[in-house]
Amino acid sequence: MLRRDLPGPEWFTADDSVLGVALVFPLRGPAGIFGPTCELCARLAAEEVNRDGGVLGRQLRLVPVDGSGAPHDIADEVEALVDLGAVQGVTGWHISSVRRVLAPRIAHRVPYVYTALYEGGEDTAGVFLTSETPRDQLRPAMELLARERGVRRWFVVGNDYVWPRHTARSARHYARESGGRVAGEVYLPLGTEDFEPVLRHVERSDADAVLMLLVGSDAVRFNRAFAACGLPARCLRLSTLMDENMLVASGPAATEDLYSTAGFFASLATRDTLDFHGRYAARYGVQAPALGSLGESCYEGVLLLAALLRRAGTPDVSAIGAAAGAGSVSYEGPRGLLHLRDAHVRQRIYLARADGLDFDVLTELEARPRDTGPRSF
Repeated sequence: MLRRDLPGPEWFTADDSVLGVALVFPLRGPAGIFGPTCELCARLAAEEVNRDGGVLGRQLRLVPVDGSGAPHDIADEVEALVDLGAVQGVTGWHISSVRRVLAPRIAHRVPYVYTALYEGGEDTAGVFLTSETPRDQLRPAMELLARERGVRRWFVVGNDYVWPRHTARSARHYARESGGRVAGEVYLPLGTEDFEPVLRHVERSDADAVLMLLVGSDAVRFNRAFAACGLPARCLRLSTLMDENMLVASGPAATEDLYSTAGFFASLATRDTLDFHGRYAARYGVQAPALGSLGESCYEGVLLLAALLRRAGTPDVSAIGAAAGAGSVSYEGPRGLLHLRDAHVRQRIYLARADGLDFDVLTELEARPRDTGPRSF
């Protein structure tokens, strides 16, 4: 934790040639499994922005902050960086509990680009969001699985904080829309290791599908326990937070009939995605942590922050908000050309199914299914 009454290291001091950006991402705990790829993707983006001349005549400098601690402690550290003039922007992947404490503390002072998928409804001035919400991600996925796989009874297993609980509330509504229902819900502390009682609840519920709202290594342990109990033979799984690192950690024996929905999968064979793979491998080597939606979101967070600053022509938050409100902010990254509207990035969302240690992308999801229908599965 930073002490405001003591001088900080050299990089804490204000420097007119540098634009500091606090990169808040998990280093420990359940989400620490994808922390390394979050950092590497963000650093790649910053290097590319700097090679193109930086932002407002200044070079981006990322200041890493561990986003896996207590939300108030994280907010204290980021606010101290803002007080010192060390950062003029904030971005990164961290859970909603952190965002909800951090946003009121700093968003009126510096732009804050939040890259994690979340429960929806964030409208704090100065906060901009790059990732998925249940309306566009979960709703069409549940509709499609109801239609194609006959899912009627869902069971929610989530960590016990705001994102899983609020998302489950939306899921109840989406299940009813598709002629089904949520047959049960269980919420567990972050860092849970014993899932046997939960799996007994799933078995008794006679559910067709489990909606997994678990973070990082919690989801990995759940996948392994789920497979060990033989539940994949009777119950599919859908996760809105399952990247390639989590898939590999789960192992192929634990991912049968596991679906994931996201705006990015490393297996997407688009020109932009393939180009991103090439640059990432060239910079970090083939042994680098696997690319996935969570790390990629941090790459986009840096790009969106740079685009906001360039459009406004100033780090002033009010000016940035006015420029963003005009609907003219866009950037081009691994998911193609994306536009910001109402402080949220509008994007394409996909449904994929686990296939060994990779994802097979089945279809692009729509808010309402197309008449022609998606690929059968």
